[in-house]
Amino acid sequence: MKPSDGNPETLTRASQAAGSPASYVLALDQGTTSSRAVLFDRAGKRCALAQQEFPQHFPQPGWVEHDADDLWQSQLAVARRVLHENGVAASQVAVLGITNQRETTLLWDRASGRPLARAIVWQDRRTAPFCEELTAAGHADLIRRKTGLEIDAYFSGTKLRWLLDNLPGARARAKRGELAFGTVDSWLAWNLTAGRAHVTDASNASRTMLFDIHRRCWDDELLALLDIPATVLPEIVESSSRIAEIDAGLLGAPIPLAGIAGDQQAATFGQVCLRQGMAKNTYGTGCFLMMNTGAQPMKSRHRMLTTVGWQRGGHTTYLLEGSVFMGGATVQWLRDGLGLIARADEIEALAASVPDNGGVFLVPAHTGLGAPYWDPYARGALLGMTRGTSRAHIARATLEAIAFQSAEVLIAMQLDSGWPLSELRVDGGAAGNNLLLQFQADLLGVEVVRPRVTETTALGAAFLAGLAVGFWQNEAELAAQWQAERRFTPAIPDAQRDSLLGDWRRAVDRARNWAQP
Repeated sequence: MKPSDGNPETLTRASQAAGSPASYVLALDQGTTSSRAVLFDRAGKRCALAQQEFPQHFPQPGWVEHDADDLWQSQLAVARRVLHENGVAASQVAVLGITNQRETTLLWDRASGRPLARAIVWQDRRTAPFCEELTAAGHADLIRRKTGLEIDAYFSGTKLRWLLDNLPGARARAKRGELAFGTVDSWLAWNLTAGRAHVTDASNASRTMLFDIHRRCWDDELLALLDIPATVLPEIVESSSRIAEIDAGLLGAPIPLAGIAGDQQAATFGQVCLRQGMAKNTYGTGCFLMMNTGAQPMKSRHRMLTTVGWQRGGHTTYLLEGSVFMGGATVQWLRDGLGLIARADEIEALAASVPDNGGVFLVPAHTGLGAPYWDPYARGALLGMTRGTSRAHIARATLEAIAFQSAEVLIAMQLDSGWPLSELRVDGGAAGNNLLLQFQADLLGVEVVRPRVTETTALGAAFLAGLAVGFWQNEAELAAQWQAERRFTPAIPDAQRDSLLGDWRRAVDRARNWAQP
């Protein structure tokens, strides 16, 4: 697979138009299944992209791991490739930004820089029993009040505790200051700076269950509750600020690192959802829906998460978030687990070959259910099949499941905020699926809007980094660059929408609480 789709002539023209040798922003987008590097110009246009997949590890049911070296080496490889294959020198890159899969947890030796174990991925459910213990002990309100999060194995804090408990001598070494914890952004920043920067930003810190989103700092009470020594934690920096310089030997020049944000916060910024009530959905491995709530955190009554969006210029923006664990991963499962399709992009035509789902509903609770259920013991269910059910019906039910899960989250967000949704901006790999987006619009009853630049996660990291060094002047300049590529308008009556959502919720009820602790 040729990883880069950049056009050298386009890059040369963009460089000349910029009137400066530093004509690009380089965004590193480290995701759950692949690492990407994307070059953007001053117009916010994607000039070139390189991508590399890496292995997934499933050592036990419910466990998901990544090799830490795979994360770093694949990310470094695509960064080098996107420059080399498109004739761009590191001196032409004004600044670098990082965006990353969130909650994935790493622990490494400060002296050697070597990881102590594989990274525990955000999808991993091994700490669900401990989360139940925390809930049973009455800590849910404390954690929700301080962090804006539900107690769930999704978040980093219990993963870090598991590593400290299960790796021989790890907790004692952590207390002596010998070990470093980080989410993937911290791991990349550490390696990019040859160990000089042990940092994270508030958007990633707010996903650990260790961070007070109101005081915007690590919380001693939460650290004590999870028995985590503060000596292991990274420094918290602003999402858009001059953080460090990357080691000159990696890409050929000491490029400033000036932007860090978790992937979903970065995508929200890349979609320029900068006003209260604006919302986006990223259809990636999971689906992640964000609504901007402004300068104050909003308490959810429907089990949405309250999280930090980004910090910039001394100001903090907060978001409401709903997380769907199985989005595009459901299509991967259809391909790799069931073999119903050979390539992920075949699903749209197959699903469109039947007029509807034929009464078939797929609840993709393969790793539990996220918002608004937060049920780690739910498991996947395929319901409503008859002798007339075909692989096309199952394919359609798979796409519809992604939209159903997203619709439930957005309905809850509107109830929480009191702000009716005017439109939903979308991005991510599955946002190229027209059937999915039309069904999403039908379920929500509002327009679903796909932008011209769909690499919004990387674009958000680029925007945050570029603003920090003056590559872009202000948020108004970014908003002027955002353009819609296509709008999907609702096309079904309210009664049909209500009926579909009712059947979906019946299916969810049958999948809940299936697995035993």
